[in-house]
Amino acid sequence: MDLKAKLEALLFAWGDPISEKEIQEALNVTAKELRPVLTELQEDLSAEDRGLRLVRVEDSYQLSTKPELFDAISEFAKKTRTKSLSNAALETLSIVAYKQPVLKSEIEDIRGVRCDQVLKSLERINLIAVLGRMEIPGRPKVYGTTETFLRKFGLSHLEDLPKAEEVEETEES
Repeated sequence: MDLKAKLEALLFAWGDPISEKEIQEALNVTAKELRPVLTELQEDLSAEDRGLRLVRVEDSYQLSTKPELFDAISEFAKKTRTKSLSNAALETLSIVAYKQPVLKSEIEDIRGVRCDQVLKSLERINLIAVLGRMEIPGRPKVYGTTETFLRKFGLSHLEDLPKAEEVEETEES
């Protein structure tokens, strides 16, 4: 059977991101054999008549629905989707994404309100995580985004976040 077909089946069945090393192990191939097939699959899926895409997050890969098809499936998705993020959660998540590593007190200074519950909610759904504790009195938690955050927002790296100027242009239009 074709290696590309096996790779696609593995990614589909796995669902979650799977590292390149795990793919090599599962398919019993070397990195040299796998990389061109990953590239080929990514190119195949980028065709306009395909509904999926191959997303790379750090050294892991995952199949995902193309974002531009959201409208086509949104009615069904609304019926089955769990609760979406509140404005407070989106604001807090944005601050963490752009300012990380960031302290709760810094987030509260920017938002002007307490954010204990919002941070707990974002942690519970694995969009943010405690990266450690600051070596200052009280040893406050330091927050950052997770790999789940990258996946949910279709990003490969934090550098893929829109620049502040781009966000401001969108708000003005």
